[in-house]
Amino acid sequence: MGYTAVDQLAVNTIRTLSIDAVEKANSGHPGLPMGAAPMAYVLWSRFMRFDPKAPNWINRDRFVLSAGHGSMLLYSLLHLFGFDVSIEDIQQFRQWGSKTPGHPEYGHTPGVDATAGPLGQGVAMAVGMAMAERFLSATFNREGYPLIDHYTYVLAGDGDMMEGVAAEAVSLAGHLGLNKLIVLYDSNDVSLDGPLSWSFSENVAQRFAACGWNVLRVEDGNDMAAIEDAIAKARQEQHRPTLIEVKTIIGYGAPKKQGTKHAHGEPLGPEEAEAAKRAYGWNYPPFTVPDEVRAHLAAQVEAKAKAHEEWNDLFERYGQAYPELAQAFIDALHGRVRVNWDEVLPEFSGDVATRDAFGKIVNAVAPHVPVLVGGSADLSGSNKTYLNGFDHFTRESFHGRNFFYGVREHAMGAILNGMSLHGGVIPYAGTFLVFSDYLRPALRLSALMKQPVIHIFTHDSVAVGEDGPTHQPVEQLASLRVIPGFKVFRPADGTETALAFRYALEHRDGPVALALTRQKVPTLDEVKEHRHEFARGAYVIYQHRGGDEIILMASGSEVQWVLGAAKELAKEDVAVRVVSFPCMEVFDAQDEAYRNQVLPPSVRKRLAVEMAHPLPWLKYVGDEGRVFGIDHFGTSAKGEVIVEKYGFTVDNVLKLARALLQA
Repeated sequence: MGYTAVDQLAVNTIRTLSIDAVEKANSGHPGLPMGAAPMAYVLWSRFMRFDPKAPNWINRDRFVLSAGHGSMLLYSLLHLFGFDVSIEDIQQFRQWGSKTPGHPEYGHTPGVDATAGPLGQGVAMAVGMAMAERFLSATFNREGYPLIDHYTYVLAGDGDMMEGVAAEAVSLAGHLGLNKLIVLYDSNDVSLDGPLSWSFSENVAQRFAACGWNVLRVEDGNDMAAIEDAIAKARQEQHRPTLIEVKTIIGYGAPKKQGTKHAHGEPLGPEEAEAAKRAYGWNYPPFTVPDEVRAHLAAQVEAKAKAHEEWNDLFERYGQAYPELAQAFIDALHGRVRVNWDEVLPEFSGDVATRDAFGKIVNAVAPHVPVLVGGSADLSGSNKTYLNGFDHFTRESFHGRNFFYGVREHAMGAILNGMSLHGGVIPYAGTFLVFSDYLRPALRLSALMKQPVIHIFTHDSVAVGEDGPTHQPVEQLASLRVIPGFKVFRPADGTETALAFRYALEHRDGPVALALTRQKVPTLDEVKEHRHEFARGAYVIYQHRGGDEIILMASGSEVQWVLGAAKELAKEDVAVRVVSFPCMEVFDAQDEAYRNQVLPPSVRKRLAVEMAHPLPWLKYVGDEGRVFGIDHFGTSAKGEVIVEKYGFTVDNVLKLARALLQA
């Protein structure tokens, strides 16, 4: 089927809605929508499967606008294809409280599949979506019942191609042969600073081909028939992801600004906007959708909705044929975990590194949660993330639950976000805490999108030892704790580690990190005794005579030392209490009564102990308290030597507490 005048009119509608919205806001990026409108229109009208009345349908095709600055392209598409984005929403582009913020935000605008804008992140999240699609397809599909069978599409620009996170993800996607991933590359040779030649001259097509991708090229970004042919060929590819490089002109139609940086990130201005519309043959008032375009697309939307109805019928028959699988599938979609925790979670005794405890815990839980998938950035043996008895996720076995990300920490973080956004899987992955810096942009996005990704960060302090300051985290805990909505658990022992993982699986409202030790720590009877209060973030595990003279508090491995010091103070009849602080973010969310119960305002002598930067503790110790932490880089020596030399011992904590009492 060819393209008619109404198809071209629809393309120009996308362009002019984008121009008008940016002009009205006097802010935005008109160039990408103007140049990429034809490829986006072809994709959405001829290929994409979705139902605007059910934007979260699990078997819809995914669309990630990785070049998120071109958000008006996506908002125009959502409006034209029947999603809950009105023309008034388009007119409120970039305004307070609108559905159309400057960059696409997942959960904020119906139909947005991922929050995008930090370049490269969208490409990597799309890889995660494609991985989730392959895993769920292999796990749940049965002959004649293709429950999960869809594509993931990305629209990316030159900036995305320069970002390292995209390069990492592209490498892994080619290695895995994710054939249902298709990237449309808006190749316009212009970046914000100026001509792309100033900063970027590599052959992108050759790089993708070297990474194992199928590579296609469309010479004219306005040739809708050629774009359609390329997408059709990409969908026929059975073994490789596909890159379609589409040569476009940024700001197409604007006579003075097209093909220049001035079309990228600023309004065209009234004269140039009118000139562009004349070039399109556009004779309508601002924010107009011609009637023939509405009618043309309404018919397409109706046809697309039928695919959802057919899928519903398919799932009903699937449920009759495979009732247990169908229930597991429903549980997966809702992130529902059915675990008898009292029977499943292991008990601990003696000295156990919390990373080793996690390895036992996750392997005990995994058989009961079929969509729990784990991995590591080439550190599974150190992070203890490996699931024993389960296959590897490879291009030959997409049902495998052990994922190998290689040394690609940044992509790993973004891929986890994509898997979570896709839905139906519970992803976790690990690396060393110090390398959480490599993941940070992805961690921030997971919190912004409220995605329940689980991060396992081991080697959580200077007790790492001989590897030295490059591998000894100091500022990372503080850094992670200030990300809004990001929960950092630092368990004191194996018992708290089990409770932290349970919390992560039961509270699916945002990302959770577990910071775990390399070194062994004692299993604390006091934690077991008071474990019922763990889920409140901080809790009293020991007190003598009401604990109204001094409070000792700590997280992680340091709890053992404040507990030991407290027991010595108790021998001196000091009214002392010990607070284990596994998660500050959870504690801060408790009601004031509970927070005051744990940290009575009347007790002003307070000592917090943590082998990390002291900043997060200052709000808890008050003006008469003290934080004993580390505000400098570590050193290379045996872990136990570093710990002792830096004063993290019962004796030194006791000395600090006594000094505080006498102050």
